[in-house]
This record gives sequence, structure tokens and C-alpha cells, in this order.
Amino acid sequence: MSSSSPFMPLPSRLFTDAIEALAYVTELYASNIAAIRDAFANFVEGQTPLTKVEAFYPCLSMKTTQLTLPDTRLSYGFVTEPHRHTTTLTRPDIFASYYLEQFQQLLKNHNVPLEIGLSATPIPIHFAFQNGAHVEGGLSPERLTLLREIFDVPDLSVIDDSIANGTWFSEKAEAMPLALFTAPRVDYSLQRLRHYTGTDAEHFQSFVIYTNYQFYVDEFVRQGKEMIENPLPDQIEHPTRRYTEMMQPTLLTAPSGRQTLPQMPAYHLKRADGRGITMINIGVGPSNARTISDHVAVLRPNAWIMLGHCAGLRRSQKLGDYVLAHAYVRDDHVLDRELPLWVPIPALAEVQRAIESAVAHVTGHAGYDLKSVMRTGTIVSTDNRNWEIAGYTKLVEQFCQSRAIALDMESSAIAANGYRYRVPYGTLLCVSDRPMHGEIKLPGMATDFYQKQVNQHLAIGLKAIDLLREIGFETLHSRKLRSFSEVAFR
Repeated sequence: MSSSSPFMPLPSRLFTDAIEALAYVTELYASNIAAIRDAFANFVEGQTPLTKVEAFYPCLSMKTTQLTLPDTRLSYGFVTEPHRHTTTLTRPDIFASYYLEQFQQLLKNHNVPLEIGLSATPIPIHFAFQNGAHVEGGLSPERLTLLREIFDVPDLSVIDDSIANGTWFSEKAEAMPLALFTAPRVDYSLQRLRHYTGTDAEHFQSFVIYTNYQFYVDEFVRQGKEMIENPLPDQIEHPTRRYTEMMQPTLLTAPSGRQTLPQMPAYHLKRADGRGITMINIGVGPSNARTISDHVAVLRPNAWIMLGHCAGLRRSQKLGDYVLAHAYVRDDHVLDRELPLWVPIPALAEVQRAIESAVAHVTGHAGYDLKSVMRTGTIVSTDNRNWEIAGYTKLVEQFCQSRAIALDMESSAIAANGYRYRVPYGTLLCVSDRPMHGEIKLPGMATDFYQKQVNQHLAIGLKAIDLLREIGFETLHSRKLRSFSEVAFR
């Protein structure tokens, strides 16, 4: 079977205006997606094309012949060496504002035109349908076999994290990457986000809170609805600052007919500018934490923080005390291959200050008095849910040598993936038990603790997001997260 595009492709064009460049990306993407969908609709009706149906992702390219000196106070928006740089693009309906900012920065910093055209990367049939469409549903076995001959399907050889991991390198490459993720990698994660969280990618906001307890989600929904119904005075004066909607996940229908939540449900307190808050209940364990943050990262959030519970390791701690992580012992092992243990995961001053200020604001403690309710220190994250029975002597040795003050299962994976994907990150945990000192989390104790502490802990997280939003993204996206040889896109 021969291969050809089902329509006459639009030509590549040069742009010196970011808005016009984005409009052409949108046009290219829409025409290619429409071609695949039309061909598939005919295929479902029983028609078989004579040639393979192919359509391609839009592509942005830029060629620099000399290295200019951009304003490097901003950590992104420029390339680091003269070369041809390129990236594939997808879903301009979701990424319009993000793409526009990146285009504007490139034009400002390098004063060379942007070339927009079609790439050589085909759009897989599965990625041409959003919102959970099941491409194979209803097709006979014979048509399923034919589907893979007529349409492109996802190719894992072009869906990886080599750019983000810093392992992509070629001296003879015709073009250098402009972005951390290729379009197929982005589309793959958009599909997985809906699967895991029960909501479509367009609902996700640019600030994300991860938690490991449904109690926090319930309180987030309650407080979110109250914030929508009773906006603050400055939100009334500036309507763009108002929260407009609380979006909840779609329930799944089990084979028994019973409806249930998705594996890691997401809830979205939305703003018109997309700078609201998404909360995801990741459940228990570092594998979940790594899985969901792998996919959220393609949305390029402005920051994410972890709010959860931990075991306090010091005698001086009390149940309900807060722990602000400034270092992580990664004993969870879920990212050892992608991010070796010798790679430090630094605390980010911008996020640390916002969280500390939020604790002071909500609790009423300030200055030296703040130490009575919060400690800053090292957190150990483990993949062993029954770490308490790993051997007392071994545990004491590890905690003493690392200076750890708390232990959990998810925080290190969230922080490490924030570092890996250049997403500002932070962790504020609440001490819910102290097994090393005889206070084990029992059902009655846990229920009483949750009722008293969740409201305040979540209020601190929401206030921290407000403060992060206020400091400005030029400050928030600091150069600490950028690598030796970095892509231009944020």
C-alpha cells in the first residue's frame, strides 16, 4: 500500500509576529486532524482507502547563525548556541497561551523569523480523537488489522523523555530541540491524564496540589465552592482574578454497573485565565506520584506542591505539626534510572518562602514563634509501606545520618519530577503519627486528627498558591531548574 497525505498540505511560512504564527499552527493542526477524522469516519462506514492515510503535526523551526545575548534574567525563551532548532506542536486549543509566550520570547531574543510548517512526524489515529474516544470500539477483528495498515498508530520510539532527562545529545543532529516534549509525547500524556484523573486536559489549571488523602479533596471542594460564591473584594474589582467553576471528575462505570471514581481523581478550581488550582488525589505510594506527575508535566504548570501526612521522627514534634521539606532522601527508587541518586533535588527559595509565609498567615504564628508549629528539614520518602518493621537499629542509623525529621512515601517523587521537568515544586507535610516514639496511627486517633487538621493544612496550601501567583512567573521560573544545555521553551 502506498503512502500519501489525504489532502494538499499547506506550505511552510516565515513569521515575525507571534500571534500570526500561532494562528497558522492552529490552522495546520485543524486541517490535519480533520483529514484523519474524515478518513476514519469513512473507514468505519466500510470504505477502504487505496493509500495509507497520513497527516502530520505542525512544526516550529528557527535557525540562528550567531549567538545573540538575550536577557538571561528570564530562565527560558532563548537558545544557547547557533543552530537550527525545532519542535513539533499539538493541541493549540489547550496550549495557545503557552505557545504564544514562547513564540514572543524567541522573536524578542533572537530577532529571526519563526518557520511554521508540517513536520515529518505523523499524527497517530488515537491522538486525533480527544475526550476518551475509543477508536477500536465496534470494529471487527478484520477491520482492526486493517486499521493499523491504513492509519498511523502511536510509536513508542518517538515518545520518550530523553530531552527532559538530559540524555538527548547528537553532534551531527540536523536540528536541536526547542521543547522538552515532542508532540506525540504530549498527546500520549493528555490521553493518560483523562484515564487516570477522570477529567479532560483542558480543565487542568496552572497550579497543582497533590495529596494522598480524600479528606483534603473533600475540603478543597467545600472551600472552592465557597470561594466561588463569596469572592474576595479584590476579585470583585478585578474579575479575571475570580474563581469561576469547581470541575469534578467524571465517574467511571464498572462492569457491575456501579459508578466509581477514577484511580487518581482530579478536581479543578478554575479561573478564566487558567491560573486556578488543580488538586489530584494520588493515593498512596511513590509509583502513583511518579506516574501522574509524568503526565501533568506536559501541561507546563507554573508550580506544584505536595500536601500530605507524614510520620514525625523527632521527639520534639507533636501531632499536627507541619514539616516544610528542604531536602529529600529518595529511598523510593521510582526515578533512580531517569534521575540518579547523585543528582541533588534543591529546595526552591521562591516556593519555600511562599509556603512559610502561608503557614504564618493561616496559623497566626510568626518569626521565632513559627517554630512551635513548623519545622524545616529533610524528608525521607520510602517505597515500603511497612517501613516501621524494617528494623529499629537500621532506621535510627538512617535517620541520624540524613538528619531526617519526617518520613512519607510520595514527596520525593513529586519533588524529583518537578526538578526533572523544570516545574517549581515544594512540600508541606503534617505530622499524623510518630511510630519511633510510640504514637502509632490508629483508626480513632486518625479520624480525630483529620477532622481537626485538614481544614487548616489545605488553607495553607491555597494561600501558598496565591503567594506564588503574586510573585510573578519571571521570578517563579528561576534558572536553578535549567540545565547546562537547555531548550528554549519553558
